[in-house]
Amino acid sequence: MKVLVIGSGGREHALVWKLSQSSKVSRLYCSPGNPGIAELAECLPMKATAIDGLLAFAKSEQIDLTVVGPEQPLADGIVDAFESNGLTIFGPTRRAAELEWSKAFAKEFMQRHNIPTASYKIFSQEEIQAAREYLATSRLPVVVKADGLAAGKGVIVCTTLDQALSALNDIKKQFGFAGNRIIVEEFLEGEEASMFAICDGANFVTLATAQDHKRVFDGDRGKNTGGMGAYAPAAIVTQDILHDVEERIIRPTLRGMALEGRPYKGCLFVGLMITAAGPNVVEYNCRFGDPETQVVLPLYPGDILELFEAACENALGALREPSFNHSTRNAAVCVVLASQGYPDEYPTGIEIQGLDELSGLNNVMAFHAGTKLFNGALVTAGGRVLGITAVKNNLLDAIHDAYQAVNHVSFAGMQYRRDIGRKALLH
Repeated sequence: MKVLVIGSGGREHALVWKLSQSSKVSRLYCSPGNPGIAELAECLPMKATAIDGLLAFAKSEQIDLTVVGPEQPLADGIVDAFESNGLTIFGPTRRAAELEWSKAFAKEFMQRHNIPTASYKIFSQEEIQAAREYLATSRLPVVVKADGLAAGKGVIVCTTLDQALSALNDIKKQFGFAGNRIIVEEFLEGEEASMFAICDGANFVTLATAQDHKRVFDGDRGKNTGGMGAYAPAAIVTQDILHDVEERIIRPTLRGMALEGRPYKGCLFVGLMITAAGPNVVEYNCRFGDPETQVVLPLYPGDILELFEAACENALGALREPSFNHSTRNAAVCVVLASQGYPDEYPTGIEIQGLDELSGLNNVMAFHAGTKLFNGALVTAGGRVLGITAVKNNLLDAIHDAYQAVNHVSFAGMQYRRDIGRKALLH
């Protein structure tokens, strides 16, 4: 089979890495890819949002399956374009992906279908004064969100009224069109976790749970980022909680989307808050998470291509799942190496040293997120540069091996968290 992966980050590197292990793959392409991906696949010079060009390539090369990594092409309707041309593509249609590209739609959808989530109120930019008055009577902390896509940074947790009012004023300036509507949401007390379900519109298969580390500094301090690391499986998600999420969240979501004429196919990423009253949905994402993909896929024991194919063919109900126990002792840890200054402004073009030293380490992968080749040297090209992932029989050993591998890699200004996965050891 010829397979095309769309995207250029650590998530896409992990997808290409996992797909390259399938015996069914004859040719593997990625657009635009990155230097790490180029070691496994042929990279194309088209952006992930260049739908017309990607479609023309897939038709001319007779691509058997396309896998979409990032959210923007899904919001732009890439699945609709490919399917209308008779091409098989893994991901939700634009209408189904509204679960991610509009937080307001997602909140109202959950309310319609009795899916547990935080209480909320939606305001347009014309209703800013009403939003201010609402905030003045809201219990603190409170969460202020941009409605649209904001690269994972459109959520602001506010501990004071001044912070909340400032967030209200800044969202439009910071996120543009994505901030046309604003959601003010109850702050849920609990612990976050990520759940991934591969869906075919009616049936689903869950992968390992994970925990992302959003804040830039140790101890969950500092600004929110796209993710500074992750581990899997999430210790907080017990078998009982897993069953609860499947029955009270994932099944009603698929049933509700089908009832509303938006059948959901692809990867459904449910961001959860595990509260004393049970799991609640913080947000939906309509694709794999980053960096969670870098720990979830290494723990999947089967052929991921077969899973994607079955989802596209409405055949997950007939698929015999590989032996995968969500309480398995196997564990994976990913430590993100980021540029100095991230998540704010940061330099690029800084040479990266030591990656070749990781090739001899067992069960360690370096997933490229923001790298490029310049005059033959590998240099930084983004805020999150690399994701160093280690897989071991238990979490403590995975943490140890990941950080041992991190010690081999360096670039000027490199920053990373030193506590990835540590909170799980407290459970």
